[in-house]
Amino acid sequence: MPPLPLPGGAVGPSDRVGPSVRVGRVGSVPVETQPDGSSSRIAASEHARTVAEQADRHALTLESVLAALRSNRLSDAAARSEAVEIASAALVELRTVTDRQRSTLLEPVTGAFSRLRADLRPLVRFGDLDVQFVEPPATGRALPGDVAQSARAIVRTAVLALVDDGAARRVRIQWDCDGRNLLMQLRDDGAGTLDAHDDAVRPIAERVVALDGTMHVDSTPGWGSTLDIALPLDPAPGTVDVPEDTGLTERERDVLRLVVTGVGNREIAEGLGISPNTVKYHVANLLRKHGARTRAELAALGARP
Repeated sequence: MPPLPLPGGAVGPSDRVGPSVRVGRVGSVPVETQPDGSSSRIAASEHARTVAEQADRHALTLESVLAALRSNRLSDAAARSEAVEIASAALVELRTVTDRQRSTLLEPVTGAFSRLRADLRPLVRFGDLDVQFVEPPATGRALPGDVAQSARAIVRTAVLALVDDGAARRVRIQWDCDGRNLLMQLRDDGAGTLDAHDDAVRPIAERVVALDGTMHVDSTPGWGSTLDIALPLDPAPGTVDVPEDTGLTERERDVLRLVVTGVGNREIAEGLGISPNTVKYHVANLLRKHGARTRAELAALGARP
């Protein structure tokens, strides 16, 4: 069986870095980049090891499922039950590892929405609830991994609450992005009695609040309910504290503080009253001084306490 591809995605545009030594990360292993290209060999070796381990786990899972289904000691019902249990445990483990990896990356909003559709596919195929998806614009800003993961969890919780209630037959899920927030809307055709204080909605509200987001519930008896949720893509003002670094100028520290929040060069320029070209110059210097290869790495390094 060919090795399965590792989950991941683009983490941001590449910028020029210094010509000598830089420090990066491959998985969770720090890597020192030397001019002789030794880091490439280290990265390739680490990638090959990770792929091999993942392929082994998947192969073991498939072999275990087949063994249960082919067993002469199990009835058909018992074999199916055992196979489902093995596959479910492996899926939980895979999802846990995938979400842990994605939590440190940026994920295109269309990719995050596609993963949500995949999560809900069994419910759409075999359930009684008609789930309609409205695709987000392909040009929407990439989502921080933790926001994308939480957004999917919020929608899954809301849809399952509708299924448990049993009154709704149709739900419409729409995502959009205004550049600073992920905007989500869920509209159903249920009884129209949903309230923000309902037990089914409270876990959603708590998660939204934990992410400094907002949620509004609008219900019309006999017509259904609408949930409008906004999740900020940047940390709240004042929550990002760039570590002291005597090697940075005051302007570089200002730029780094904004890079950590995830805003682009134009927004940084407008906020600091300088030109976008000057921002690019400062970002290039910050990449070189921090030994980072991308803005995402720079943001992660700058956010460390």
